[in-house]
Amino acid sequence: MAQIEHSDITDEMVGQIDECISSHRQTPGAVIPVLRQCQDIVGYLPVELIDYISIGLNLPKSDVLGVATFYSLFSLTPKGRHTIRVCLGTACYVKGAKEVMGRIRQIYNIEPGDTTEDRRFSMEAVRCLGACGLAPVIVVDQDTHGGMTPDAVADILEQYP
Repeated sequence: MAQIEHSDITDEMVGQIDECISSHRQTPGAVIPVLRQCQDIVGYLPVELIDYISIGLNLPKSDVLGVATFYSLFSLTPKGRHTIRVCLGTACYVKGAKEVMGRIRQIYNIEPGDTTEDRRFSMEAVRCLGACGLAPVIVVDQDTHGGMTPDAVADILEQYP
């Protein structure tokens, strides 16, 4: 197959992507598992990778892109090494989640749905994390941090290089 021309995709990644595609080439409905594995390899699904997958699976680019854009588990933009989820549910919002999010915006110049330029953090606003008794709450990767304040959130995030 042709080479993938993208600065985020190394030759080693291309080898892993090729293995993934070839192991699923004859499997009907393989688009989702191939996209998932390729996203795990690269970290997201740039358009060049979508094109490469469509050629490898002998599918129209529109079919592969349609699947990638339909499911929320796929991302066409780079994600950070760490994901910050800020709860904006009622309990968290009333106890200051808006101010916590404001501090994250201020420190890292990031909005919900964005990734920092250095790809250290991606931030998401979520409606509920199921930890209302700890409000306001953020989750960084899989770690839940309750009782957040604007000052405390800065210290917490420094623990994630």
